[in-house]
Amino acid sequence: MYPPQKRPNTPLSVQQRHENRQLAQLRVVIEHVNGYLKRFRILAERYRNRRRRFGLRFNLIAGIYNYELARSA
Repeated sequence: MYPPQKRPNTPLSVQQRHENRQLAQLRVVIEHVNGYLKRFRILAERYRNRRRRFGLRFNLIAGIYNYELARSA
């Protein structure tokens, strides 16, 4: 979903700016998770191991992230 953009000579309404801000806050969280997964190199590089185990490893890394997130909160 793309946020509405300002057109020439027509500013965004207050409602559109509010929706853009909410969408940006959600996207920041998602980008942080993507960055964390890239640190493990599972998303940053080509996966060179067995394809069947990609989901397992991805879920393990996501579990580690969720554990750290719950521990810090």
